[in-house]
Amino acid sequence: NATASCVFSEKPAVANSSWQPAADRYQNMPYRRCGRSGVQLPALSLGLWHNFGANDNADTAQNILRTAFDHGICHFDLANNYGPPYGSAESTLGTALRGDFATHRDELFISSKAGYDMWPGPYGDHGSRKYLTASLDQSLRRLGLDYVDVFYHHRPDPDTPLEETMQALSDLVRAGKALYAAISNYPADLAAQAIRLLRANGTPCLLHQPKYSMFVRWVEKDLLGVLESEGVGCIVFSPLAEGLLTGKYLGGIPDGSRAARPGSHIKKDWLSDVRQHKIAELGKVAAERGQTLSQLALSWLLRDKRITSVLMGASSPAQLLENLQAVHAPAFASDELDRIETILDNKTEYASGL
Repeated sequence: NATASCVFSEKPAVANSSWQPAADRYQNMPYRRCGRSGVQLPALSLGLWHNFGANDNADTAQNILRTAFDHGICHFDLANNYGPPYGSAESTLGTALRGDFATHRDELFISSKAGYDMWPGPYGDHGSRKYLTASLDQSLRRLGLDYVDVFYHHRPDPDTPLEETMQALSDLVRAGKALYAAISNYPADLAAQAIRLLRANGTPCLLHQPKYSMFVRWVEKDLLGVLESEGVGCIVFSPLAEGLLTGKYLGGIPDGSRAARPGSHIKKDWLSDVRQHKIAELGKVAAERGQTLSQLALSWLLRDKRITSVLMGASSPAQLLENLQAVHAPAFASDELDRIETILDNKTEYASGL
């Protein structure tokens, strides 16, 4: 469990801002509807999992947020324990909401989640009503908001009845602390149960957020079909496979990279010779299309209209601008898709845990 020292709960100071967003910010970003709801999200959304904690550069974080909004990204995705330390990504956005975005709250779609380790003791993790309620209250304080637009249960909890978890989400919506309920990391069968419970409670599930990339394709087997039939949107995370689909790890993990830091999710055994070869071959396809590898990976996900939005991270405004070009990529020809499938050899990728 987290210790109290790694939970960031201080309310940030109010920020004054003379910045004004670009007037044409909505003209070049396509928007997609979340299932059968009235909500539309940008094809690319910004995730604050990395690079927005108290230990990161505040000016860089501010410039990434400004650049994103200037280019039509109006959805910012968080979780209670994003940082480090825990909670500090929400506080970073809270500062922006009181400064740069003080007059733009109604243009923004802000999400948070609870379901992983957050604070010590039996009530700081998993899926109980106690944990979800307390966590959302804390998130709202850090963000300086009365409500988030969507609140997720971050992962299934086998030790808490699903009815309790979904009832808690429904009640938080009824209490006005969230406008919509959502789930993340649920397998297809459990997602179907959760969606039906939420609907029976009068709070339809808006979104499911699974991990999905060229190297992690489990959602294709059943989950996307379930979401389509139930009218639930799908917003995917880790689209670049923790940076493998940027090409920066060809040849190994460079010193100073995020993957080289202690606690990184990247494992050296993910960089096998076979996978390195796949990355290199995908890079050739990207180059022939006039794209970077990361742009190819993002546009490949967006080819499926069942994907409402793709969550991408960013370490700099320049990286964000580069990846934004994925929404303007030409459609894939059938032979390009066949070639990508041959490279991926999906028998080895469907079950990947990357």
